[in-house]
Amino acid sequence: MKKRYFGTDGIRGRVGEEPITPETVLKLGWAVGCVLGADGGDRGRVLIGKDTRVSGYLLESALESGLSAAGTDVSLLGPMPTPGIAYLTRTARARAGIVISASHNPYHDNGIKFFSAEGTKLPDDMELAIESAMQRSMRTVDSASLGKAERYRHAAGRYIEFCKSTFQAKDGLDGLTVVVDCANGAAYQIAPAVFAELGAHVISIADEPDGFNINSECGSTYPATLQKAVRAEGADLGIALDGDGDRVVMVDHAGSYVDGDQILFIIGAARDAAEALNGGIVGTLMSNLGLENACAARDIPFKRARVGDRYVMSMLQAEGWELGGESSGHIICLDKSTTGDGIVTALQVLAVIMDSGMTLAELKQGMQVFPQTIVNVPTPTAAGDKRRGRQGVDVQHSSRVLRAVRAVEAELGDQGRVLLRASGTEPVIRVMVEGADAKLVERLAQQLADAVKSAAREAA
Repeated sequence: MKKRYFGTDGIRGRVGEEPITPETVLKLGWAVGCVLGADGGDRGRVLIGKDTRVSGYLLESALESGLSAAGTDVSLLGPMPTPGIAYLTRTARARAGIVISASHNPYHDNGIKFFSAEGTKLPDDMELAIESAMQRSMRTVDSASLGKAERYRHAAGRYIEFCKSTFQAKDGLDGLTVVVDCANGAAYQIAPAVFAELGAHVISIADEPDGFNINSECGSTYPATLQKAVRAEGADLGIALDGDGDRVVMVDHAGSYVDGDQILFIIGAARDAAEALNGGIVGTLMSNLGLENACAARDIPFKRARVGDRYVMSMLQAEGWELGGESSGHIICLDKSTTGDGIVTALQVLAVIMDSGMTLAELKQGMQVFPQTIVNVPTPTAAGDKRRGRQGVDVQHSSRVLRAVRAVEAELGDQGRVLLRASGTEPVIRVMVEGADAKLVERLAQQLADAVKSAAREAA
């Protein structure tokens, strides 16, 4: 059965357009409740958290109503980072956790993601079961069996204490000045509190959400704001989260950008030196060649998964490893958390800084970053695909594009990589070229993107 609603990371779209409408989300909540009770046990309790988008109120109410109609109790967390919802779902022994967020997208988008009772992403068979239930007529349980709703007390405090517990440096963060960019998102209160309670002097920015400014010229997808703040404040470093708090990128004292690949390298190299890596590192097809080379130089096993945290997680589990992630800053430390966690990841880097006495700028020098250019090429969409943000018409395997790929690869030789990838969240082909010469990489990426554009026009 092909999924109709679920994409690579839950259900996502523009608010008011299918499937992010009150009617569909109400039915979704009911379907989740039905699936949770399909094993003959009680439907238990489901936790619902959200980021700071104005549409969160609407979707929260719809989900709550649907779950109640199916006989499932609900605990409302309010604004809470995605990894915090995963943690609380597991430790509160809830049947499932629901995240209302579109992550790094602008405010007019929203989405719904789910966690299992173990705090992990739902398996495909459960997503398919939910979609199957959504095709049935909605029936409300008897009034005596309706689910109840309550506010989850002390949710933020519990998650703050958990984050702090993952930081092991003996002297805390005393003496460190940190700028924290909260992206006007779900971590706007929690992240500054974590770093401050560990002893850092925290300068918080993008911490005044109004429902519309989430990820707007701030956060992990717009590091220029953090870079400017770090330089202006003379801070030791900066930390930028995304709207739902599961991604992190950093900035050193000079304002230089540190992405997810470099963060993976810093954590992995430190763990390897301490004989605590427990295997190797999982990156993705988009991970910089410099990360692969740096791992090879240290005899650290390195593997590439498909793009998407669920594929990184799957490979980690298959290999029995603990550390993996994406260039975007979605890092998974399985010995600390069951999912990507921006705050916890930042704390792992800060622990290396405090224990080694080295600056972030010094630590990142162990990995040479290869110039990489990514061009997003819009493509035609098949009917119904656009609303789900999926690739519609396949152009990346056309003869024109394949010839262009071979030509670019021949010019790069063994000093670079080429990757064409259909986005799982937008109707675009991501054209990536990587190599040692920045100008050559930029020219070849545009050359290849032009070939993809031509193929897309022919397919339209």
